[in-house]
Amino acid sequence: MTHVALLGAGPAGLGAAYWLARRGIQVTLLERQAVVGGNAGSFELEGLQVDYGSHRLHPAAEPEILATLRELLGADLLERPRHGRILLMGHWLHFPLRAGDLLRRMPPRFALGVGMDLLRRALPERNATAPESFASVLRHGLGHTICQQFYFPYARKIWGLEPEEISPTQARKRVSSASLGRMLRRLLPGGTGGGAGRSRGTFFYPRGGYGQICEALLRGARQAGARLQLQARVTGVARSPAGGAARVLYQQAGEEHALDADHVWSTIPLPAFVGLLRPSAPPEVLEASRQLRFRAMLLVYLVLEQDRFSAYDAHYFPGAELRITRLSEPKNYSAATRPEGRTVLCAEIPCAPGDAIFSLPDAALAEQVRTDLERAGLPLRAPLRKVAVRRLAQAYPLYSIGYEEAFHCLDGWLSQQPGVLSFGRQGLYAHDNTHHALAMARAAVRCLATDGRFDTDAWARARAVFESHVVED
Repeated sequence: MTHVALLGAGPAGLGAAYWLARRGIQVTLLERQAVVGGNAGSFELEGLQVDYGSHRLHPAAEPEILATLRELLGADLLERPRHGRILLMGHWLHFPLRAGDLLRRMPPRFALGVGMDLLRRALPERNATAPESFASVLRHGLGHTICQQFYFPYARKIWGLEPEEISPTQARKRVSSASLGRMLRRLLPGGTGGGAGRSRGTFFYPRGGYGQICEALLRGARQAGARLQLQARVTGVARSPAGGAARVLYQQAGEEHALDADHVWSTIPLPAFVGLLRPSAPPEVLEASRQLRFRAMLLVYLVLEQDRFSAYDAHYFPGAELRITRLSEPKNYSAATRPEGRTVLCAEIPCAPGDAIFSLPDAALAEQVRTDLERAGLPLRAPLRKVAVRRLAQAYPLYSIGYEEAFHCLDGWLSQQPGVLSFGRQGLYAHDNTHHALAMARAAVRCLATDGRFDTDAWARARAVFESHVVED
């Protein structure tokens, strides 16, 4: 029987384990942590289920994937209205943007600037001389005002780079309406603009927190025969030069273990997986792996002694005057009513693992959040019951100018190695949502025949589809 060893129990790994096991393929899933889900998991804090930041399952997911999750979660998969807001030049606007709200609340100076940008679009374009970048793509598509007042300051906070230092790929992957025309079409009733219009008004969210998606996939995979090894730290993947079986070496509970498999599929960060392979990758590939960097994220949780902090599920803060970029309230995602008299806020602070703020004490980070919320006009009025902090060293791939060359070096070499596959958000160094990661897993499973043959041509076609993925806000 074909045996697949899967590294990493996030959505991509668990989705692959579920669909492989359902096809009768032997699966062993190795996860370094004590729980599954990765950054898409949940944990309990003072009686509340909280996530690692703000997560939603978008209706833009493939129908087959939505059907699978509905089957696994049943009535626990709730459809919820989007109800966020964004602080723009001192004014609160509904997010996702709504035409009527924009007309009533848009800052006059911002509206005038956007209008002038639209008029300039009617003039003949000058020849561009600057190299293409995140800045040039968005400036061309959205105009000066939206870029300078929203996207560029937000990008500096999230990525820690100037917009001119960020790859144009970032704009195409991360900004679903990268032109004024598409943005305006999305605001019209029934408008789709960049193809994301279906998910503007609602989202899906599990009653027990976002991590319930991964827990349900794990339960289904186990019922179909998949095996899971938690707290299993992979130390090497020894491959036969001619392909065939590979041996996965890992440590668990202080002991060394070896696992033989016909295929090794990885959803862990791409550079880490390449570093595990034996024989080792060529020096130029290892050097390329060191050039792929990740952006870190601090998640600061404040437990407040009140039923609700606000009516909104998320607040967005693009302005440079605040350190936090987003504030979410888990109770408003799941419509939870218990525990009474208690709610949690999750503030997101992007940074680099080497930044001084990354290692600040929890109390100092809580004070930073408190100060930022006061500046935003959202002071904490209820007693603070507890503070908790989670530090994610690899929250997002960092698409700096020229990263593509390093990625293609790793990806090209890995694609020539028989019996190994890397996919998922971390495995393909991709800015993707959970439904994208699950689509990758589903596609990989479809490429594997029960006799162990992997259809590389079909996988190449699937990879071309992945290139069209645009992140849903």
